[in-house]
Amino acid sequence: MRKILGYLGRHKWQMTVSLSVKVLASLLELLLPYILKHILDDIITPLDGKTGIDPGEHIRSIVLWAVIMIVCAFFAVAGNVWANRRSALVARNVAEDVRNDLFRRTLRLSPAQTDAFTVPSLESRLTTDTYNIHNFINMMQRMGIRAPILLIGGLAVTSIIDIRLTAVMAAVLPLIFVSFFLITSKGLPMFIKVQKAVDGMIRVVREDAQGIRVIKALSKADYENRRYDAANKGLSSIEGRTNVIMSTANPFMNLFMNGGLVAVVFFGARLVNGGVSEVGSIIAFIQYFTMISGAMMAVTRIFVSWSKASASAERIDEVLRTGEGLPVCSDDEYPGKSGESGIAFEGVNFGYSNTKEVLHDISFSLPEGGKLGIIGATGSGKTTVISLLMRFYDVGSGSVRINGRDVRTIPEEELHSMFGVVMQNDFIRADSVSDNIRFDRDIPDEKIRRAAAIAQADGFIRELEGGYDYLLSSKGTNVSGGQRQRILIARALAGDPGILILDDSSSALDYRTDADLRRAIAENLPHTTTVTVAQRVSSVMSCDLIIVLDEGRITGMGDHGSLLENCPVYRQISESQMGGAFLE
Repeated sequence: MRKILGYLGRHKWQMTVSLSVKVLASLLELLLPYILKHILDDIITPLDGKTGIDPGEHIRSIVLWAVIMIVCAFFAVAGNVWANRRSALVARNVAEDVRNDLFRRTLRLSPAQTDAFTVPSLESRLTTDTYNIHNFINMMQRMGIRAPILLIGGLAVTSIIDIRLTAVMAAVLPLIFVSFFLITSKGLPMFIKVQKAVDGMIRVVREDAQGIRVIKALSKADYENRRYDAANKGLSSIEGRTNVIMSTANPFMNLFMNGGLVAVVFFGARLVNGGVSEVGSIIAFIQYFTMISGAMMAVTRIFVSWSKASASAERIDEVLRTGEGLPVCSDDEYPGKSGESGIAFEGVNFGYSNTKEVLHDISFSLPEGGKLGIIGATGSGKTTVISLLMRFYDVGSGSVRINGRDVRTIPEEELHSMFGVVMQNDFIRADSVSDNIRFDRDIPDEKIRRAAAIAQADGFIRELEGGYDYLLSSKGTNVSGGQRQRILIARALAGDPGILILDDSSSALDYRTDADLRRAIAENLPHTTTVTVAQRVSSVMSCDLIIVLDEGRITGMGDHGSLLENCPVYRQISESQMGGAFLE
Protein backbone atom coordinates (compact mmCIF):
# COMPACT_ATOMS: atom_id res chain seq x y z
CA MET A 1 0.00 0.00 0.00
CA ARG A 2 2.93 2.32 0.71
CA LYS A 3 4.07 2.18 -2.92
CA ILE A 4 0.59 3.00 -4.20
CA LEU A 5 0.23 5.94 -1.79
CA GLY A 6 3.57 7.17 -3.15
CA TYR A 7 1.69 8.20 -6.29
CA LEU A 8 0.02 10.91 -4.20
CA GLY A 9 3.34 12.76 -4.13
CA ARG A 10 2.86 13.69 -7.78
CA HIS A 11 -0.24 15.66 -6.79
CA LYS A 12 0.92 17.07 -3.46
CA TRP A 13 0.14 20.71 -4.28
CA GLN A 14 -3.41 19.96 -5.37
CA MET A 15 -3.89 17.85 -2.25
CA THR A 16 -2.36 20.52 0.00
CA VAL A 17 -4.81 23.17 -1.24
CA SER A 18 -7.89 20.93 -1.15
CA LEU A 19 -7.03 19.49 2.27
CA SER A 20 -6.42 22.98 3.67
CA VAL A 21 -9.88 24.04 2.49
CA LYS A 22 -11.28 20.81 3.93
CA VAL A 23 -9.71 21.58 7.34
CA LEU A 24 -11.15 25.10 7.41
CA ALA A 25 -14.59 23.88 6.33
CA SER A 26 -14.56 21.16 9.00
CA LEU A 27 -13.56 23.65 11.71
CA LEU A 28 -16.43 25.93 10.67
CA GLU A 29 -18.79 22.96 10.80
CA LEU A 30 -17.46 22.18 14.27
CA LEU A 31 -18.35 25.68 15.43
CA LEU A 32 -22.06 25.45 14.57
CA PRO A 33 -23.34 23.60 17.68
CA TYR A 34 -21.24 25.84 19.92
CA ILE A 35 -22.74 28.97 18.32
CA LEU A 36 -26.20 27.45 18.83
CA LYS A 37 -25.37 26.84 22.50
CA HIS A 38 -24.25 30.47 22.85
CA ILE A 39 -27.50 31.72 21.29
CA LEU A 40 -29.67 29.52 23.52
CA ASP A 41 -27.83 29.88 26.81
CA ASP A 42 -26.35 33.40 26.59
CA ILE A 43 -28.83 35.30 24.42
CA ILE A 44 -32.22 33.59 24.28
CA THR A 45 -32.37 33.26 28.01
CA PRO A 46 -35.38 33.97 30.23
CA LEU A 47 -35.03 37.48 31.55
CA ASP A 48 -36.22 36.59 35.03
CA GLY A 49 -33.99 38.13 37.57
CA LYS A 50 -32.06 40.18 35.02
CA THR A 51 -32.26 43.93 34.65
CA GLY A 52 -30.86 46.51 32.35
CA ILE A 53 -31.31 44.48 29.19
CA ASP A 54 -32.49 46.39 26.13
CA PRO A 55 -34.99 44.16 24.17
CA GLY A 56 -33.90 45.77 20.89
CA GLU A 57 -30.27 45.06 21.61
CA HIS A 58 -31.32 41.56 22.62
CA ILE A 59 -32.98 40.95 19.21
CA ARG A 60 -30.01 42.43 17.34
CA SER A 61 -27.67 40.03 19.15
CA ILE A 62 -29.87 37.07 18.19
CA VAL A 63 -29.94 38.18 14.55
CA LEU A 64 -26.17 38.82 14.51
CA TRP A 65 -25.30 35.37 15.83
CA ALA A 66 -27.88 33.79 13.56
CA VAL A 67 -26.22 35.47 10.58
CA ILE A 68 -22.80 34.30 11.82
CA MET A 69 -24.15 30.80 12.13
CA ILE A 70 -25.61 30.92 8.57
CA VAL A 71 -22.33 32.29 7.15
CA CYS A 72 -20.33 29.55 8.88
CA ALA A 73 -22.75 26.92 7.61
CA PHE A 74 -22.54 28.30 4.05
CA PHE A 75 -18.74 28.38 3.94
CA ALA A 76 -18.57 24.94 5.57
CA VAL A 77 -20.81 23.49 2.84
CA ALA A 78 -19.11 25.41 0.02
CA GLY A 79 -15.64 24.47 1.25
CA ASN A 80 -16.55 20.78 1.59
CA VAL A 81 -18.11 20.70 -1.89
CA TRP A 82 -15.09 22.40 -3.49
CA ALA A 83 -12.62 20.21 -1.61
CA ASN A 84 -14.57 17.06 -2.52
CA ARG A 85 -14.46 17.99 -6.20
CA ARG A 86 -10.69 18.47 -6.01
CA SER A 87 -10.35 15.21 -4.11
CA ALA A 88 -12.22 13.39 -6.86
CA LEU A 89 -9.87 14.94 -9.42
CA VAL A 90 -6.77 13.83 -7.49
CA ALA A 91 -8.19 10.32 -7.04
CA ARG A 92 -8.90 10.12 -10.76
CA ASN A 93 -5.39 11.26 -11.67
CA VAL A 94 -3.73 8.87 -9.21
CA ALA A 95 -5.79 5.94 -10.51
CA GLU A 96 -4.84 6.93 -14.05
CA ASP A 97 -1.14 6.98 -13.12
CA VAL A 98 -1.41 3.58 -11.44
CA ARG A 99 -3.21 2.09 -14.43
CA ASN A 100 -0.64 3.52 -16.85
CA ASP A 101 2.33 2.19 -14.88
CA LEU A 102 0.63 -1.16 -14.30
CA PHE A 103 -0.21 -1.52 -17.99
CA ARG A 104 3.32 -0.61 -19.06
CA ARG A 105 4.75 -3.11 -16.59
CA THR A 106 2.29 -5.73 -17.76
CA LEU A 107 3.50 -5.29 -21.34
CA ARG A 108 7.09 -5.71 -20.13
CA LEU A 109 6.43 -9.00 -18.38
CA SER A 110 8.08 -11.99 -19.96
CA PRO A 111 5.75 -14.71 -21.28
CA ALA A 112 6.78 -16.89 -18.33
CA GLN A 113 5.80 -14.14 -15.88
CA THR A 114 2.52 -13.59 -17.74
CA ASP A 115 1.83 -17.32 -17.50
CA ALA A 116 2.48 -17.18 -13.75
CA PHE A 117 0.08 -14.25 -13.16
CA THR A 118 -2.41 -15.43 -15.83
CA VAL A 119 -4.01 -12.97 -18.26
CA PRO A 120 -7.42 -12.87 -16.47
CA SER A 121 -5.69 -11.94 -13.22
CA LEU A 122 -3.75 -9.14 -14.93
CA GLU A 123 -7.00 -7.84 -16.43
CA SER A 124 -8.63 -7.89 -13.00
CA ARG A 125 -5.72 -5.97 -11.48
CA LEU A 126 -5.97 -3.33 -14.20
CA THR A 127 -9.71 -2.87 -13.68
CA THR A 128 -11.22 -3.94 -10.36
CA ASP A 129 -8.10 -3.43 -8.24
CA THR A 130 -7.33 0.04 -9.59
CA TYR A 131 -11.00 0.94 -9.04
CA ASN A 132 -10.65 -0.03 -5.37
CA ILE A 133 -7.55 2.16 -5.12
CA HIS A 134 -9.45 5.06 -6.71
CA ASN A 135 -12.33 4.72 -4.25
CA PHE A 136 -10.01 4.61 -1.25
CA ILE A 137 -7.97 7.67 -2.26
CA ASN A 138 -11.15 9.60 -2.95
CA MET A 139 -12.71 8.58 0.37
CA MET A 140 -9.49 9.18 2.30
CA GLN A 141 -9.35 12.79 1.10
CA ARG A 142 -13.05 13.46 1.61
CA MET A 143 -13.43 11.80 5.01
CA GLY A 144 -9.89 11.18 6.20
CA ILE A 145 -9.49 14.82 7.25
CA ARG A 146 -13.04 15.80 8.10
CA ALA A 147 -13.86 12.75 10.26
CA PRO A 148 -10.85 13.03 12.64
CA ILE A 149 -11.41 16.78 13.03
CA LEU A 150 -15.07 16.28 13.89
CA LEU A 151 -14.27 13.30 16.13
CA ILE A 152 -11.35 14.79 18.07
CA GLY A 153 -12.61 18.37 17.90
CA GLY A 154 -16.07 17.29 19.01
CA LEU A 155 -14.64 15.50 22.03
CA ALA A 156 -12.51 18.55 22.86
CA VAL A 157 -15.41 21.00 22.65
CA THR A 158 -17.78 18.75 24.60
CA SER A 159 -15.18 18.34 27.31
CA ILE A 160 -15.15 22.12 27.62
CA ILE A 161 -18.95 22.23 27.76
CA ASP A 162 -19.32 19.42 30.32
CA ILE A 163 -16.56 16.98 31.18
CA ARG A 164 -19.00 14.63 32.91
CA LEU A 165 -21.15 14.08 29.85
CA THR A 166 -18.03 13.79 27.71
CA ALA A 167 -16.82 10.96 29.93
CA VAL A 168 -20.17 9.17 29.45
CA MET A 169 -19.88 9.55 25.68
CA ALA A 170 -16.20 8.59 25.53
CA ALA A 171 -16.86 5.38 27.44
CA VAL A 172 -18.47 3.79 24.38
CA LEU A 173 -15.63 4.66 21.95
CA PRO A 174 -13.25 1.84 23.02
CA LEU A 175 -16.09 -0.66 22.50
CA ILE A 176 -16.57 0.67 18.97
CA PHE A 177 -12.86 0.52 18.08
CA VAL A 178 -12.35 -2.98 19.49
CA SER A 179 -15.40 -4.42 17.72
CA PHE A 180 -14.43 -2.79 14.45
CA PHE A 181 -10.82 -3.99 14.70
CA LEU A 182 -11.95 -7.57 15.25
CA ILE A 183 -14.33 -7.39 12.27
CA THR A 184 -11.81 -5.87 9.82
CA SER A 185 -9.08 -8.32 10.85
CA LYS A 186 -11.42 -11.07 9.62
CA GLY A 187 -12.54 -9.15 6.54
CA LEU A 188 -9.20 -8.20 5.01
CA PRO A 189 -8.12 -11.77 4.04
CA MET A 190 -11.60 -12.31 2.64
CA PHE A 191 -11.20 -9.41 0.21
CA ILE A 192 -8.08 -11.07 -1.22
CA LYS A 193 -10.12 -14.22 -1.82
CA VAL A 194 -12.83 -12.13 -3.47
CA GLN A 195 -10.32 -10.72 -5.96
CA LYS A 196 -9.03 -14.21 -6.77
CA ALA A 197 -12.62 -15.31 -7.40
CA VAL A 198 -13.03 -12.29 -9.71
CA ASP A 199 -9.95 -13.51 -11.61
CA GLY A 200 -11.62 -16.88 -12.11
CA MET A 201 -14.83 -15.38 -13.40
CA ILE A 202 -12.96 -13.06 -15.78
CA ARG A 203 -11.07 -16.07 -17.12
CA VAL A 204 -14.32 -17.83 -18.01
CA VAL A 205 -15.78 -14.69 -19.61
CA ARG A 206 -12.60 -14.11 -21.60
CA GLU A 207 -12.46 -17.69 -22.86
CA ASP A 208 -16.12 -17.65 -23.87
CA ALA A 209 -15.80 -14.29 -25.63
CA GLN A 210 -12.86 -15.57 -27.66
CA GLY A 211 -14.53 -18.87 -28.49
CA ILE A 212 -18.09 -17.67 -29.03
CA ARG A 213 -18.24 -18.98 -32.60
CA VAL A 214 -17.05 -22.44 -31.61
CA ILE A 215 -19.51 -22.48 -28.71
CA LYS A 216 -22.39 -21.65 -31.05
CA ALA A 217 -21.20 -24.08 -33.72
CA LEU A 218 -21.06 -26.95 -31.24
CA SER A 219 -24.27 -25.91 -29.45
CA LYS A 220 -22.44 -25.65 -26.14
CA ALA A 221 -24.09 -22.45 -24.90
CA ASP A 222 -25.86 -24.33 -22.10
CA TYR A 223 -22.60 -25.94 -20.98
CA GLU A 224 -20.79 -22.59 -20.95
CA ASN A 225 -23.72 -21.06 -19.06
CA ARG A 226 -23.28 -23.74 -16.40
CA ARG A 227 -19.52 -23.14 -16.31
CA TYR A 228 -20.03 -19.40 -15.90
CA ASP A 229 -22.75 -20.01 -13.33
CA ALA A 230 -20.33 -22.10 -11.28
CA ALA A 231 -17.71 -19.34 -11.38
CA ASN A 232 -20.33 -16.70 -10.61
CA LYS A 233 -21.71 -18.70 -7.68
CA GLY A 234 -18.19 -19.16 -6.32
CA LEU A 235 -17.66 -15.39 -6.47
CA SER A 236 -21.08 -14.71 -4.96
CA SER A 237 -20.41 -17.16 -2.15
CA ILE A 238 -17.11 -15.60 -1.10
CA GLU A 239 -18.57 -12.09 -1.53
CA GLY A 240 -21.55 -13.09 0.61
CA ARG A 241 -19.34 -14.39 3.42
CA THR A 242 -17.19 -11.25 3.22
CA ASN A 243 -20.21 -8.93 3.28
CA VAL A 244 -21.74 -10.82 6.20
CA ILE A 245 -18.57 -10.26 8.21
CA MET A 246 -18.11 -6.61 7.24
CA SER A 247 -21.81 -5.74 7.51
CA THR A 248 -21.76 -6.52 11.23
CA ALA A 249 -19.66 -3.39 11.79
CA ASN A 250 -22.46 -0.84 11.34
CA PRO A 251 -25.04 -2.59 13.58
CA PHE A 252 -22.52 -2.91 16.42
CA MET A 253 -21.46 0.71 16.02
CA ASN A 254 -25.04 1.92 15.93
CA LEU A 255 -25.81 -0.14 19.03
CA PHE A 256 -22.90 1.32 21.00
CA MET A 257 -23.44 4.89 19.78
CA ASN A 258 -27.18 4.87 20.39
CA GLY A 259 -26.52 3.44 23.82
CA GLY A 260 -24.10 6.29 24.44
CA LEU A 261 -26.65 8.84 23.20
CA VAL A 262 -29.30 7.43 25.56
CA ALA A 263 -26.84 7.68 28.43
CA VAL A 264 -25.98 11.29 27.52
CA VAL A 265 -29.66 12.29 27.36
CA PHE A 266 -30.38 10.51 30.64
CA PHE A 267 -27.51 12.06 32.59
CA GLY A 268 -27.97 15.43 30.83
CA ALA A 269 -31.60 15.59 31.93
CA ARG A 270 -30.58 14.87 35.50
CA LEU A 271 -27.98 17.65 35.35
CA VAL A 272 -30.52 20.15 33.95
CA ASN A 273 -33.05 19.18 36.62
CA GLY A 274 -30.37 19.60 39.23
CA GLY A 275 -29.61 23.10 37.97
CA VAL A 276 -25.95 22.31 37.22
CA SER A 277 -26.31 22.47 33.42
CA GLU A 278 -28.34 24.39 30.85
CA VAL A 279 -30.67 23.29 28.08
CA GLY A 280 -28.50 24.87 25.36
CA SER A 281 -25.52 22.86 26.52
CA ILE A 282 -27.48 19.62 26.37
CA ILE A 283 -28.81 20.41 22.85
CA ALA A 284 -25.30 21.32 21.67
CA PHE A 285 -23.99 18.18 23.34
CA ILE A 286 -26.51 16.01 21.46
CA GLN A 287 -25.55 17.70 18.18
CA TYR A 288 -21.87 17.08 18.87
CA PHE A 289 -22.63 13.50 19.74
CA THR A 290 -24.47 13.10 16.42
CA MET A 291 -21.52 14.72 14.68
CA ILE A 292 -19.07 12.42 16.46
CA SER A 293 -21.25 9.41 15.63
CA GLY A 294 -21.22 10.38 11.95
CA ALA A 295 -17.45 10.79 12.10
CA MET A 296 -17.11 7.34 13.64
CA MET A 297 -19.25 5.88 10.86
CA ALA A 298 -17.05 7.63 8.32
CA VAL A 299 -13.95 6.17 9.97
CA THR A 300 -15.43 2.69 9.66
CA ARG A 301 -16.18 3.25 5.97
CA ILE A 302 -12.60 4.39 5.48
CA PHE A 303 -11.33 1.22 7.11
CA VAL A 304 -13.64 -0.94 4.98
CA SER A 305 -12.40 0.85 1.87
CA TRP A 306 -8.84 0.49 3.14
CA SER A 307 -9.36 -3.24 3.56
CA LYS A 308 -10.36 -3.56 -0.09
CA ALA A 309 -7.71 -1.16 -1.30
CA SER A 310 -4.99 -2.84 0.75
CA ALA A 311 -5.77 -6.21 -0.81
CA SER A 312 -5.86 -4.62 -4.26
CA ALA A 313 -2.67 -2.62 -3.66
CA GLU A 314 -0.81 -5.80 -2.76
CA ARG A 315 -1.93 -7.41 -6.01
CA ILE A 316 -0.95 -4.34 -8.04
CA ASP A 317 2.37 -3.96 -6.25
CA GLU A 318 3.09 -7.64 -6.91
CA VAL A 319 3.15 -6.84 -10.62
CA LEU A 320 4.96 -3.49 -10.30
CA ARG A 321 7.79 -4.93 -8.22
CA THR A 322 8.28 -7.94 -10.46
CA GLY A 323 11.80 -7.78 -11.83
CA GLU A 324 12.92 -8.31 -15.37
CA GLY A 325 11.98 -11.84 -16.30
CA LEU A 326 14.66 -12.14 -18.98
CA PRO A 327 17.54 -9.78 -18.13
CA VAL A 328 20.27 -9.18 -20.68
CA CYS A 329 23.28 -11.33 -19.83
CA SER A 330 26.95 -10.59 -20.47
CA ASP A 331 29.04 -12.02 -23.28
CA ASP A 332 31.36 -13.47 -20.65
CA GLU A 333 28.50 -15.54 -19.23
CA TYR A 334 27.28 -16.70 -22.63
CA PRO A 335 30.10 -16.26 -25.15
CA GLY A 336 29.22 -16.12 -28.82
CA LYS A 337 30.95 -17.59 -31.84
CA SER A 338 32.78 -15.12 -34.04
CA GLY A 339 32.36 -15.55 -37.77
CA GLU A 340 29.07 -17.43 -37.43
CA SER A 341 26.08 -16.06 -39.36
CA GLY A 342 22.45 -17.03 -39.43
CA ILE A 343 20.55 -19.02 -36.82
CA ALA A 344 22.01 -21.80 -34.66
CA PHE A 345 20.48 -24.06 -31.99
CA GLU A 346 23.01 -26.09 -30.04
CA GLY A 347 21.94 -28.84 -27.60
CA VAL A 348 18.75 -27.01 -26.61
CA ASN A 349 16.51 -28.52 -23.93
CA PHE A 350 13.47 -26.72 -22.60
CA GLY A 351 10.40 -27.21 -20.43
CA TYR A 352 7.71 -24.75 -19.39
CA SER A 353 7.35 -24.06 -15.67
CA ASN A 354 6.07 -26.98 -13.63
CA THR A 355 5.97 -29.25 -16.69
CA LYS A 356 8.24 -31.86 -18.15
CA GLU A 357 10.65 -30.93 -20.93
CA VAL A 358 9.00 -30.30 -24.29
CA LEU A 359 12.20 -29.99 -26.35
CA HIS A 360 15.08 -32.44 -26.19
CA ASP A 361 18.57 -31.86 -27.61
CA ILE A 362 17.56 -29.59 -30.50
CA SER A 363 20.56 -28.75 -32.67
CA PHE A 364 20.67 -27.24 -36.16
CA SER A 365 22.09 -24.26 -38.04
CA LEU A 366 20.73 -22.12 -40.85
CA PRO A 367 22.90 -19.63 -42.79
CA GLU A 368 21.85 -16.02 -43.14
CA GLY A 369 19.31 -15.69 -45.94
CA GLY A 370 18.41 -19.38 -45.75
CA LYS A 371 14.94 -20.86 -45.53
CA LEU A 372 14.03 -23.14 -42.64
CA GLY A 373 10.89 -25.25 -42.47
CA ILE A 374 9.65 -26.83 -39.24
CA ILE A 375 6.97 -29.48 -39.53
CA GLY A 376 5.42 -31.95 -37.15
CA ALA A 377 2.25 -33.01 -35.44
CA THR A 378 0.30 -30.77 -33.10
CA GLY A 379 2.14 -30.49 -29.79
CA SER A 380 5.49 -31.55 -31.21
CA GLY A 381 7.21 -28.32 -30.12
CA LYS A 382 7.22 -26.29 -33.33
CA THR A 383 6.02 -23.00 -31.83
CA THR A 384 8.26 -23.53 -28.78
CA VAL A 385 11.33 -23.47 -31.08
CA ILE A 386 10.17 -20.09 -32.41
CA SER A 387 9.55 -18.79 -28.87
CA LEU A 388 13.11 -19.68 -27.88
CA LEU A 389 14.52 -18.06 -31.03
CA MET A 390 12.74 -14.79 -30.17
CA ARG A 391 13.66 -15.26 -26.50
CA PHE A 392 10.14 -15.29 -25.17
CA TYR A 393 11.58 -17.94 -22.83
CA ASP A 394 15.13 -18.92 -21.93
CA VAL A 395 16.44 -22.35 -22.76
CA GLY A 396 16.85 -24.89 -19.98
CA SER A 397 20.26 -25.87 -21.34
CA GLY A 398 22.18 -25.33 -24.55
CA SER A 399 22.19 -22.10 -26.54
CA VAL A 400 20.35 -20.22 -29.28
CA ARG A 401 22.48 -17.87 -31.40
CA ILE A 402 21.80 -15.30 -34.09
CA ASN A 403 24.82 -14.26 -36.15
CA GLY A 404 27.07 -15.81 -33.53
CA ARG A 405 25.52 -13.94 -30.56
CA ASP A 406 23.65 -15.80 -27.85
CA VAL A 407 20.13 -14.37 -27.75
CA ARG A 408 20.48 -13.98 -23.97
CA THR A 409 23.12 -11.27 -24.58
CA ILE A 410 21.08 -9.23 -27.08
CA PRO A 411 18.95 -6.36 -25.68
CA GLU A 412 15.24 -6.98 -26.15
CA GLU A 413 14.52 -4.09 -28.53
CA GLU A 414 17.52 -4.94 -30.69
CA LEU A 415 16.59 -8.62 -30.76
CA HIS A 416 12.93 -8.16 -31.63
CA SER A 417 13.70 -5.52 -34.27
CA MET A 418 15.34 -8.30 -36.28
CA PHE A 419 12.05 -10.15 -36.71
CA GLY A 420 8.91 -9.93 -38.72
CA VAL A 421 6.52 -12.49 -37.31
CA VAL A 422 3.06 -13.92 -37.84
CA MET A 423 1.99 -16.02 -34.88
CA GLN A 424 -0.70 -18.69 -34.73
CA ASN A 425 -3.03 -16.57 -32.61
CA ASP A 426 -2.04 -13.13 -33.89
CA PHE A 427 -4.51 -10.28 -33.57
CA ILE A 428 -6.07 -7.50 -35.59
CA ARG A 429 -7.32 -4.40 -33.84
CA ALA A 430 -10.29 -2.22 -34.73
CA ASP A 431 -8.52 0.12 -37.15
CA SER A 432 -7.97 0.63 -40.87
CA VAL A 433 -6.24 -1.99 -43.02
CA SER A 434 -3.23 0.28 -43.58
CA ASP A 435 -2.85 1.10 -39.89
CA ASN A 436 -3.07 -2.59 -38.99
CA ILE A 437 -0.24 -3.30 -41.44
CA ARG A 438 1.78 -0.29 -40.33
CA PHE A 439 1.18 -1.04 -36.63
CA ASP A 440 2.42 2.33 -35.34
CA ARG A 441 5.72 2.05 -37.18
CA ASP A 442 7.21 4.77 -39.39
CA ILE A 443 6.45 2.99 -42.64
CA PRO A 444 5.38 4.97 -45.78
CA ASP A 445 2.28 4.04 -47.74
CA GLU A 446 4.23 2.70 -50.71
CA LYS A 447 5.96 0.12 -48.50
CA ILE A 448 2.57 -0.82 -47.02
CA ARG A 449 1.23 -1.54 -50.49
CA ARG A 450 4.38 -3.40 -51.52
CA ALA A 451 4.13 -5.64 -48.43
CA ALA A 452 0.46 -6.27 -49.18
CA ALA A 453 1.27 -7.20 -52.77
CA ILE A 454 3.91 -9.71 -51.66
CA ALA A 455 1.43 -11.13 -49.14
CA GLN A 456 -1.13 -11.61 -51.95
CA ALA A 457 -3.42 -9.15 -50.16
CA ASP A 458 -3.31 -6.06 -52.39
CA GLY A 459 -6.00 -7.34 -54.75
CA PHE A 460 -8.74 -8.00 -52.23
CA ILE A 461 -7.83 -4.92 -50.16
CA ARG A 462 -8.46 -2.64 -53.16
CA GLU A 463 -11.87 -4.25 -53.60
CA LEU A 464 -12.91 -3.40 -50.04
CA GLU A 465 -15.00 -0.28 -49.49
CA GLY A 466 -12.39 2.41 -48.96
CA GLY A 467 -9.51 0.12 -49.89
CA TYR A 468 -6.63 0.49 -47.46
CA ASP A 469 -8.79 2.83 -45.34
CA TYR A 470 -11.38 0.09 -44.79
CA LEU A 471 -12.07 -0.24 -41.08
CA LEU A 472 -11.48 -3.71 -39.73
CA SER A 473 -13.41 -4.91 -36.70
CA SER A 474 -11.67 -6.22 -33.59
CA LYS A 475 -9.99 -9.54 -34.46
CA GLY A 476 -10.80 -8.89 -38.13
CA THR A 477 -14.16 -10.61 -38.03
CA ASN A 478 -15.43 -8.60 -41.03
CA VAL A 479 -12.97 -10.27 -43.42
CA SER A 480 -12.40 -13.94 -44.17
CA GLY A 481 -9.83 -16.09 -42.40
CA GLY A 482 -7.56 -16.19 -45.46
CA GLN A 483 -7.80 -12.41 -45.91
CA ARG A 484 -7.01 -11.90 -42.25
CA GLN A 485 -3.89 -14.09 -42.51
CA ARG A 486 -2.66 -12.20 -45.56
CA ILE A 487 -3.06 -8.85 -43.77
CA LEU A 488 -1.01 -10.24 -40.86
CA ILE A 489 1.67 -11.48 -43.26
CA ALA A 490 1.77 -8.02 -44.86
CA ARG A 491 2.32 -6.55 -41.39
CA ALA A 492 5.31 -8.86 -40.86
CA LEU A 493 6.79 -8.00 -44.27
CA ALA A 494 6.27 -4.22 -44.05
CA GLY A 495 9.23 -3.67 -41.73
CA ASP A 496 11.77 -5.38 -44.03
CA PRO A 497 12.77 -7.89 -41.34
CA GLY A 498 16.09 -9.67 -41.29
CA ILE A 499 14.32 -12.82 -40.06
CA LEU A 500 10.79 -13.62 -41.17
CA ILE A 501 8.81 -16.07 -39.03
CA LEU A 502 5.61 -17.58 -40.38
CA ASP A 503 4.09 -19.73 -37.66
CA ASP A 504 1.26 -21.69 -39.25
CA SER A 505 0.32 -18.45 -41.00
CA SER A 506 -1.06 -19.97 -44.21
CA SER A 507 -3.46 -22.54 -42.73
CA ALA A 508 -6.47 -20.62 -44.10
CA LEU A 509 -4.97 -20.15 -47.57
CA ASP A 510 -5.67 -22.40 -50.51
CA TYR A 511 -2.67 -24.25 -51.99
CA ARG A 512 -2.29 -21.98 -55.00
CA THR A 513 -2.37 -18.76 -52.95
CA ASP A 514 0.09 -20.35 -50.52
CA ALA A 515 2.42 -21.23 -53.40
CA ASP A 516 2.15 -17.71 -54.87
CA LEU A 517 2.89 -16.24 -51.46
CA ARG A 518 6.05 -18.28 -50.95
CA ARG A 519 7.22 -17.54 -54.48
CA ALA A 520 6.70 -13.78 -53.98
CA ILE A 521 8.63 -13.85 -50.69
CA ALA A 522 11.53 -15.71 -52.33
CA GLU A 523 11.67 -13.26 -55.25
CA ASN A 524 11.27 -10.01 -53.28
CA LEU A 525 13.16 -10.88 -50.06
CA PRO A 526 16.10 -12.97 -51.26
CA HIS A 527 18.36 -11.95 -48.36
CA THR A 528 15.79 -12.44 -45.59
CA THR A 529 16.15 -15.52 -43.39
CA THR A 530 12.76 -17.24 -43.43
CA VAL A 531 11.45 -19.66 -40.82
CA THR A 532 8.19 -21.39 -41.76
CA VAL A 533 6.29 -23.44 -39.20
CA ALA A 534 3.58 -25.54 -40.81
CA GLN A 535 1.68 -28.78 -40.84
CA ARG A 536 1.50 -28.90 -44.64
CA VAL A 537 4.41 -30.30 -46.62
CA SER A 538 3.63 -27.93 -49.48
CA SER A 539 4.42 -24.96 -47.20
CA VAL A 540 7.96 -26.16 -46.37
CA MET A 541 9.04 -28.38 -49.29
CA SER A 542 10.96 -25.56 -51.02
CA CYS A 543 12.97 -24.71 -47.86
CA ASP A 544 16.74 -25.20 -47.76
CA LEU A 545 16.46 -27.06 -44.46
CA ILE A 546 13.44 -28.88 -43.08
CA ILE A 547 13.25 -30.10 -39.48
CA VAL A 548 10.76 -32.79 -38.56
CA LEU A 549 9.73 -32.68 -34.90
CA ASP A 550 8.05 -35.49 -33.01
CA GLU A 551 7.34 -35.15 -29.26
CA GLY A 552 10.01 -32.47 -28.89
CA ARG A 553 12.77 -34.38 -30.71
CA ILE A 554 14.22 -33.98 -34.17
CA THR A 555 13.36 -37.15 -36.07
CA GLY A 556 14.49 -35.91 -39.46
CA MET A 557 16.49 -33.03 -40.92
CA GLY A 558 17.38 -32.19 -44.51
CA ASP A 559 15.75 -31.00 -47.72
CA HIS A 560 12.49 -32.32 -49.13
CA GLY A 561 14.05 -35.00 -51.28
CA SER A 562 16.34 -36.45 -48.63
CA LEU A 563 13.56 -36.52 -46.04
CA LEU A 564 11.28 -38.42 -48.39
CA GLU A 565 13.97 -41.07 -48.62
CA ASN A 566 15.27 -41.16 -45.04
CA CYS A 567 12.48 -39.95 -42.69
CA PRO A 568 9.42 -42.22 -42.36
CA VAL A 569 7.48 -39.56 -40.39
CA TYR A 570 8.00 -36.94 -43.09
CA ARG A 571 7.23 -39.41 -45.86
CA GLN A 572 3.99 -40.37 -44.14
CA ILE A 573 2.96 -36.72 -43.80
CA SER A 574 3.83 -36.07 -47.45
CA GLU A 575 1.91 -39.08 -48.72
CA SER A 576 -1.18 -38.10 -46.71
CA GLN A 577 -1.03 -34.64 -48.33
CA MET A 578 -0.13 -35.72 -51.84
CA GLY A 579 -2.86 -33.53 -53.30
CA GLY A 580 -1.15 -30.41 -51.95
CA ALA A 581 2.30 -31.59 -53.06
CA PHE A 582 1.01 -32.47 -56.52
CA LEU A 583 -0.37 -28.96 -56.96
CA GLU A 584 3.13 -27.60 -56.63
